[in-house]
Amino acid sequence: MSQSDAGPVYPIGEMSRRSGVNIETIRYYERIGIMPEPARSAGGQRHYGSGELRRLVFIRQSRRLGFSLNEIRALLKLVDADTLTCAQVHARTIEHLADVRQKLTDLRRMEKVLKTMAAECSGGDVPDCPIIDALFTDAPPAR
Repeated sequence: MSQSDAGPVYPIGEMSRRSGVNIETIRYYERIGIMPEPARSAGGQRHYGSGELRRLVFIRQSRRLGFSLNEIRALLKLVDADTLTCAQVHARTIEHLADVRQKLTDLRRMEKVLKTMAAECSGGDVPDCPIIDALFTDAPPAR
């Protein structure tokens, strides 16, 4: 997945437009090593090929599904080494799904606590606020 793929050459703005990834984010991905350093023109402009575009779309899609940058890096390492198996991807996806389910459980619990806190507050103009009081305690009510 490198510039050596014969085909179109894209400047960074076009890569951003085609991939839906912000220019600064593309640069960040290069700095942290999940996007390779691009070829450069004589004037120093970044030039990307279709392989880099494909990789960037992979990263964007993975991020949308909640994969961390470290998880994406691990997947790309397998892709780059050409040792990727469907079983490996399946295992990582199942692990990620378990994390997502745990986050959903935690979010439902937070929703319940916040709903309870909001219900205890009249929203009036008095200086005492049960929400603030609950936030200053060790454990907000978890009804």
